[in-house]
Amino acid sequence: MKNIDSNVIAIGWVSFFTDMASAMVTTLLPIFVVYVLDEGVDKLGYIIAIATFVSYALRILFGYLSDRYQIVKPFVAGGYLISALTKPLLAFSYSYTSVALLRSLERMGKAIRSASKDALISSYSKKEKEGKSFGFHKMMDVSGEMLGSLIIVFVFFFSSIQNETLIRGIFAWTFLPGMMGVFIVLFFVKDTPKKEKKSNFVIQKEDYRLFWVLGSYFFFLLFFMSDQYFLLRAKDVGMTLSQIPLLAITSTLTQVVLSYYSGVLIDKMGAKIILLFAYVFGIFSLLSMEYELVWLSFAFFGAFTVVSLNAMRVYISKNAISQGFVYGVFYGGIAIFSAVGALLIGLIWSRYSFYVAINFSLSGAVFITILLLGTILFTKKNKGVVK
Repeated sequence: MKNIDSNVIAIGWVSFFTDMASAMVTTLLPIFVVYVLDEGVDKLGYIIAIATFVSYALRILFGYLSDRYQIVKPFVAGGYLISALTKPLLAFSYSYTSVALLRSLERMGKAIRSASKDALISSYSKKEKEGKSFGFHKMMDVSGEMLGSLIIVFVFFFSSIQNETLIRGIFAWTFLPGMMGVFIVLFFVKDTPKKEKKSNFVIQKEDYRLFWVLGSYFFFLLFFMSDQYFLLRAKDVGMTLSQIPLLAITSTLTQVVLSYYSGVLIDKMGAKIILLFAYVFGIFSLLSMEYELVWLSFAFFGAFTVVSLNAMRVYISKNAISQGFVYGVFYGGIAIFSAVGALLIGLIWSRYSFYVAINFSLSGAVFITILLLGTILFTKKNKGVVK
């Protein structure tokens, strides 16, 4: 790929192997919790909420520490190592509490590395080509997810065992791709160059202007359903255990196709415009699931996920002064709002019905989309400079 630094390519391969392992877990986790461990949907909601909160809330702290002490590669390598070691231990879980604990530890590894990883990508991105760099990285990320899901399909197709033992075995094998990612980050990714500090303050007032757009994304996620709920709904409407990974593949294939080119469009049109398109994809995903158009729903879900993340990461890269800290705040906001949203939707679904939960999601998503459109129009009218 032109204009992409070798360090960005290397970190792309790290994410490829790590997310291969992650897909081998997350694709089967709702089935494992609800049908193998015989826990309720509300327990799945607790697991999602706790793991999500740990994953994102700690990113504020590690984003701050990364900027304050200029620690980048050690956080990236350490975070990947923690994730690689904890995923296989799910094979030995026999209650939702142990699953919640291990998922929290694994997500803590992601929290440690995420802000520093994005700052590293930004550091090695060429000026005005940030969209390509982040688009390429996300493409590698979701390609790994897709391969992980394909591995599950392959295993279920050829295995004569279709039960708990097979699922636990898949969890155990995640150790290999996880450690491959750790090896690459240790030996093929350079640390970022040290920057001369202009101020002892990590938090810059100029970065406050970014929080309007960040806030819209946080509130959209508050209302938007987690992919774990999408997978569970697919099972409820008649999808078999062997079909579930194919749905995840539909989502990740969409992300692979759109990731790089969405980055190119972000460089041309601006992050906020592309974020608006992502919100529309999210709304279509919810509508498709409500009307049981499951395959289409997962395709739109993938489009929303990759386009919105690329837009937000490039938005911060182009406009933030304290990048590590702002990336940390970005992921921290995702933590809080996604965790609260997961709890709300899980409770609404379990106490009322899926249809009440999906309409709650749709109402909020439409409202936030209209607000972002208003913000874009207001900024254009006043000739704002934040892209």
